[in-house]
Amino acid sequence: MEFDPNFHSGFVAIVGRPNVGKSTFLNRIIGQKIAIMSDKAQTTRNKIQGVYTDNDSQIVFLDTPGIHKPINKLDDFMEKSAFSALKEVDAVLFMVSATETRGAGDNFIINRLKEIDKPVYLIINKIDEINPNKLLSIMDIYKKALDWKEVFPISALQGNNVDELMANLKALLPAGPQYYPEDEVTDHPERFIVAELIREKILMLARDEIPYSIAIDILSMKTNEHGNVDIQADILVDRPGQKGILIGKQGSMLKKIGTLARQDIEDLLGSKVYLKLWVKVHPGWRNESSVLKSLGYKKDNY
Repeated sequence: MEFDPNFHSGFVAIVGRPNVGKSTFLNRIIGQKIAIMSDKAQTTRNKIQGVYTDNDSQIVFLDTPGIHKPINKLDDFMEKSAFSALKEVDAVLFMVSATETRGAGDNFIINRLKEIDKPVYLIINKIDEINPNKLLSIMDIYKKALDWKEVFPISALQGNNVDELMANLKALLPAGPQYYPEDEVTDHPERFIVAELIREKILMLARDEIPYSIAIDILSMKTNEHGNVDIQADILVDRPGQKGILIGKQGSMLKKIGTLARQDIEDLLGSKVYLKLWVKVHPGWRNESSVLKSLGYKKDNY
């Protein structure tokens, strides 16, 4: 491809505490769901790479796991994955929620951001959920914490100020190549996205009954002779009681999970999908390196 000096491209990391809206922001930018969304913490477990392309720019976003104190090997993977993203980018978006007070978790991330030589933007998300009169005081709480490149109050859900932020990022990025085809929105394989969509439905339906001790193992994903996609997957849980909750009375919960996940998977693949789910108990899987590796939580991801 001939080099166009007017085309700008680069990499931008999105970091922040759990549940500040990073995945919601990424999905809005990309225009379709590639990162799962939930109102619970620790929804994102891997660096989700989303690609935004328009006529004069391409921005590759890394949506990182919400940073929190690790308590098991899975948590440790998530924290290392989040901070490794900072080594690969041209700019960093540090996202906080306007609905939450600044805490130790924010201070921990800010201190780490002081160690990198990258432009860092402060993104105050969820401004649609607060009284506008409170915004200035929220901005003051963070103003002197770091030498911010810019401060943007936004609503990732409703889109407030998102276009202005994107315009600022595009102006910041250097002239560069188009790394990905214009119709490619993520570097993750379809199997990964399918597993995430199934996990999202569990988080949505099971709510507080199921803690974040679930994982999805895609056993097979094949296109049959009719052009439809047959998918078989295991849902891993820690305890037998969790298995009963996810299956539900006469299989009702598992059926709901499958129905909702299948609809999103069909939208993703553009094909009719047959989805078969099983629930399996694997105590302590979050601390077993071999299981984590088989599920895609690998050291070469950070």
